Amino acid sequence: MEQEIPITITLDNSEESTPTTLCYECGAPLKGTTLCTDCIKTSVDISAGIQRDAVVHYCRDCERWLSPPATWTVAAPESRELLALCLRKLKRLNKVRVMDASFIWTEPHSRRIKLKLTVQDSLDNDALVQQSFEVTYAVLYLQCPDCKKSYTHNHWRASVQVRQAVMHKRTFLYLEQLILKHKAHNETINIKEARNGVDFFFAQRNHAEAFVDFLHSVVPIEVTKSQTLISENIHTSKKSYKFSYSVKLVPVCKDDLVALPIKLARQIGNIAPLVLCQRVGTSITFLDPNTLQTADLQPKIYWRAPFTPLAEAPNLVEFIVLDIDLTGQGEGKWQLAEVMVARASDFGGDRQYFTRSHLGSILHPGDSVLGYMITGANFNSPEFEALEESKTYASRIPDVVLVKKHYPRQHKKNKRNWKLKRMAVGESELLPTDHEQSRVENDLEMFLRDVEEDEELRATLALYKNKPKDDEVSVAGTEWTDVEVPKINMEELLDDMDAFEIHES
Repeated sequence: MEQEIPITITLDNSEESTPTTLCYECGAPLKGTTLCTDCIKTSVDISAGIQRDAVVHYCRDCERWLSPPATWTVAAPESRELLALCLRKLKRLNKVRVMDASFIWTEPHSRRIKLKLTVQDSLDNDALVQQSFEVTYAVLYLQCPDCKKSYTHNHWRASVQVRQAVMHKRTFLYLEQLILKHKAHNETINIKEARNGVDFFFAQRNHAEAFVDFLHSVVPIEVTKSQTLISENIHTSKKSYKFSYSVKLVPVCKDDLVALPIKLARQIGNIAPLVLCQRVGTSITFLDPNTLQTADLQPKIYWRAPFTPLAEAPNLVEFIVLDIDLTGQGEGKWQLAEVMVARASDFGGDRQYFTRSHLGSILHPGDSVLGYMITGANFNSPEFEALEESKTYASRIPDVVLVKKHYPRQHKKNKRNWKLKRMAVGESELLPTDHEQSRVENDLEMFLRDVEEDEELRATLALYKNKPKDDEVSVAGTEWTDVEVPKINMEELLDDMDAFEIHES
């Protein structure tokens, strides 16, 4: 008889089942918590404590923003710099992680800046929560310390006084263009026009010295330094000074007629003493119109025994070319020629003058030319008197010295297709008279004509396109156009233009 063997099935209940917990908001099954992740995201505000409203300060004079704690920085609208500045203004933002930040468009005149921020943070149950919210900034106007100083008298620490004893302002107009092109005036806190020059004011001494170094690199100058004690602390022996730099420009300008001392003329290349100033840069370049010989004079040598020119550009006289004969000497821009001329005021009379000139390549019979009248002129110059008494050079003094070709304008107000920048210069305390104002306008017109006629001068400047106004018509051949006047190609002009520019009067 077979014996039955019982089969026993054992169930493994080693793992105890835990009771299921439901979220009390949405009823989702949970384990160990009472609120699900989705409900936590909707009920917990991780941005609590972060400002929704803030204030930023803006200086309207220099267009800079106040960055905490006390730094003024330049930031364009809706730029990364302005965004970083706004984020630094918010408190408790470092407690969360910023995932995204962007500008919300507002009206420019509303003086409000709006940001949309997205932040992220982790909770106790390792759940990541991400939220977005808006922050509104009120833009308040506040003057920065530098601009406050510019409106306060005697606030500067160093000044550079640039002077030149000449009859015109052409040199300062040229120097102004060089300063603007190289941005050498960026550190100035004030620029003021003075008699025979311009004053530049700086908040720091090293900025003034850097400006003086720039002047040394572009024009021949002599610098005199002085300092004035402002205050002194007797306990710490600390003193405060104001520094002044007196800068004198060489009173010899381009196209001036110069009588060099005979000894100096022999030292710089044995050039004839009666010369024309061809160019003024780091040195002064002279040209002998009779032989086309050139010589350079260094500023240090000039200031040892300074001299003044015989005649300046305002003394130029207009002549008419009657006949011209090239001698074959010279090439390129300057060619020597024998010229017969007559004064424009005496044209048609019997008085004619024979001279040698360096303008043979550009002059033709019937052309107008500007020059200096030597015959009959009374020069109060010891150098010229020594020249007349010299046996070697007395016979070489010409009747007329021609300087440059003259392009007559039919209209004084000639519309140009180009402009020049100007510096924001404060007015002088001395009110200009009508005669001085007229002289300034004439100097400006002479400088603009020099820019048109001289390619070498034009290459050192920054010229900008002059867009005609709506009520102006700029068409070649109109009543405003002078055919023979040199024109500037549009390829030489730049597009951008600042608010300050030379306006033709």
